[in-house]
Amino acid sequence: MTPLQRQLLLGLRPDQPRTLENFVAGRNGELLRGLARLTVPENTGSYYLWGPPGCGRSHLLAAVTRLARRPAVLSSADELGHTWTWQPGSLLAVDDVHTLNDDGQATLFRAFIAARNEGLSLLLSGPVPPLELTLREDLRTRIGQCLIYEIQPLSDTEKAATLAQHARERGMALDEAIVPWLLRHGRRDLPSLLATLDALDHASLELKRPPTLPLLREVLQLRLETE
Repeated sequence: MTPLQRQLLLGLRPDQPRTLENFVAGRNGELLRGLARLTVPENTGSYYLWGPPGCGRSHLLAAVTRLARRPAVLSSADELGHTWTWQPGSLLAVDDVHTLNDDGQATLFRAFIAARNEGLSLLLSGPVPPLELTLREDLRTRIGQCLIYEIQPLSDTEKAATLAQHARERGMALDEAIVPWLLRHGRRDLPSLLATLDALDHASLELKRPPTLPLLREVLQLRLETE
């Protein structure tokens, strides 16, 4: 295995904690302000966030439950079984509700009842608006009554600015062709773009080569071969 392959596979840089502050807001400022209010015990409510994979849904759910000043639980859809319990006044976040099985759907329906009777707050996410969810009708109707936010994608200009700032923070002297090339040929979601930039930085340091476009192409080719 070459040094470059080792660097890509080891994943030396740990993931940053997910917070509302390190989510690139773009046109989602109103959503972030609402989610910040949801972390406070006195503020209750039910939110449904939707958007395609890579838009930041999981980041936001993790950030809110991490910052909540009340009992808070983040559950994936496959973890939400029929035995799930919660505390009155707590926050329950469920990611990817479109994949809930029958037990999970029954539990989430009970959670909506608890939201009305016990002050439970809900934060849910999925890839499509409520009307397009393939869930039991009574649950889909309840989700449709939440505060619904479509997570607005970043423009290419906003992505380019974020990538350039990320490179500066890492002390990378990027070839000026890299960011435009990534936006044309790389995976379009911001987490993938940032991860590619990090992999390029690791390879540059490992091989003692500048972070140029030829090195980036090598990094992407090796990533394809090791996935």
